[in-house]
Amino acid sequence: MPTCFAAGGAEVTYLQWMLSAWGWTLSVSILALVVALVVGSMMGIFRTTPKRWLVLLGEAWTEVFRNIPLIVQIFLWYHVLPALFTPLREVPSFVLVVFALGCFTSARIAEQVKAGINTLPKGQRYAGLAMGLTLPQTYRYVILPMAFRIVIPPMTSESMNIIKNSSVAFAVSIAELAFFAQQSAEETSQPIMMYSAATLLYFVSAFAINRIAKFIETRVQVPGVLGGGK
Repeated sequence: MPTCFAAGGAEVTYLQWMLSAWGWTLSVSILALVVALVVGSMMGIFRTTPKRWLVLLGEAWTEVFRNIPLIVQIFLWYHVLPALFTPLREVPSFVLVVFALGCFTSARIAEQVKAGINTLPKGQRYAGLAMGLTLPQTYRYVILPMAFRIVIPPMTSESMNIIKNSSVAFAVSIAELAFFAQQSAEETSQPIMMYSAATLLYFVSAFAINRIAKFIETRVQVPGVLGGGK
């Protein structure tokens, strides 16, 4: 296997470089997915509460991050925010990309969580409150367990999309798969082989996410509930 210079000048094989790039892709994707699930779920819940200011906050977050292209958000987090907020200049670019991708995806997850909650009969909320539960307890024990079961399929699609969207990180020189494919294709003059290898790893990653989500969906499904099987 021919060698190349990567990772600050260290001599490595292209296979090692590719596996390292795959690791960066998975790291960005998984951490961004965690951010997206936490923030997106919170914003989706806010949009279904009776408190007007929480609804407006959730709506504003969703509209802002849903209507700005991902590549623009990457550059905003990487170039603009550190210029406006000096402490961000010390934050690694990897972390900034994770938050950019996570916030972008959180807007889509917020829509799905909102839809899942609104799919449930309103009587469930009223029943929880009538039993003496507070509104947060009603969400925690009555509404959210069912709503999240309903939205597993669309969340699976978003989880797969976040793997593919992580390729945008090459725009700010994160050494992930797209960056590897571009650089190695130029160095070896073998673009077909290099891009094919990167494509295969993207497919394997997304397919693995799909199978894991399908397993979770099967384990938690509730018969007779939308999204929960038959």
